[in-house]
Amino acid sequence: MPKKILVVDDEKDIVEMLKYNLEKEGYSVITALNGTRALEQARENKPNLILLDIMMPEMDGWEVCRQLMRDEKTSTIPIIILTAKGSEVDEVVGLELGADDYIVKPISIRKLIARVKTALRRKEILETPGESPPDVMQIGNLEINIPNYTVKIGTEELILPKKEFETLVFLANHRGRVISREVLLNAVWGENVVVVDRTVDVHIRKIREKLGEYGDYIETVKGVGYRFKL
Repeated sequence: MPKKILVVDDEKDIVEMLKYNLEKEGYSVITALNGTRALEQARENKPNLILLDIMMPEMDGWEVCRQLMRDEKTSTIPIIILTAKGSEVDEVVGLELGADDYIVKPISIRKLIARVKTALRRKEILETPGESPPDVMQIGNLEINIPNYTVKIGTEELILPKKEFETLVFLANHRGRVISREVLLNAVWGENVVVVDRTVDVHIRKIREKLGEYGDYIETVKGVGYRFKL
């Protein structure tokens, strides 16, 4: 069954152009011309990936992204932001909201297709890490459920946004190994996304705070990166 992609943009010509080129690559494409319809399509059709414009009527892309990330039914869908806003601040805002990638218009179709494939592949890797991936990683009372995107300590369920969850999964799945910030950035955010090292540090700090006593399991290796203790 082909992967399903939701294309969201208020410019109909762009939507049709993206739809045509994605379908040529074998993807199934659904579309929306505003933020409100984008949320409806995402919830009804559960796409494998969303291409999301920012400047739209009724509801902008930032708010669409926020609402998708808050809904457990849509929070794991990869989002690639498409926008004419090319400043670093805008890019960081999008990534911090949970977007997986950020492409500045005008759009290069070859680049976009490559980013789409990378985002879909990264999601598959995160959901099935390693050669014999456990669906659930159990570390003492800490439980990380990869298919369900949930983290529990005992019976208490923790709220981790998508990027925090994926960072934790990557570290926990490579227990005992020192993981550099660069490797974490490439594994969780993708090789083509411009994100500063500080982004990793902020996510690690938030994860530690939420893990409480289990936060000590994530060690800082000065000048290198992080390690999840065995």
